[in-house]
Amino acid sequence: MKIPSKPEYVGVIRLTVSAIANRIGFNIEEIEDIKVAVAEACTNAIQHSCNGINEFYVEFEVAIDRLAITVKDNGKGINEKDVKEPNLGELNEGGLGIFIIKSLMDEVSFSCELETGTEIKMVKFLQENF
Repeated sequence: MKIPSKPEYVGVIRLTVSAIANRIGFNIEEIEDIKVAVAEACTNAIQHSCNGINEFYVEFEVAIDRLAITVKDNGKGINEKDVKEPNLGELNEGGLGIFIIKSLMDEVSFSCELETGTEIKMVKFLQENF
């Protein structure tokens, strides 16, 4: 999906991923975790989109045992080595997005190319919900 880089569209993506995750069989707590992680990734994409392109991309991959979501922006990119664990004793506004995503999802990977953007792939595995 190609999404305009506007904050009001984060809610649309949250609703979309919620519906997909529900259909696959995730429980409400897992769905809430997925929604928060996706919102963080989308917010990062909106904040860092540039290069004259005011949009970002979201892709959903559904499998029998997992849901994978990829969020890609066209921003300036970052060096992966610059992404560090935050100092929770000295919290500042911003800088927690990747930390939050990693704490909520089962697998998180990202790739960056300077001047072409950042791509975050998040995976949540479907557990047996009894």
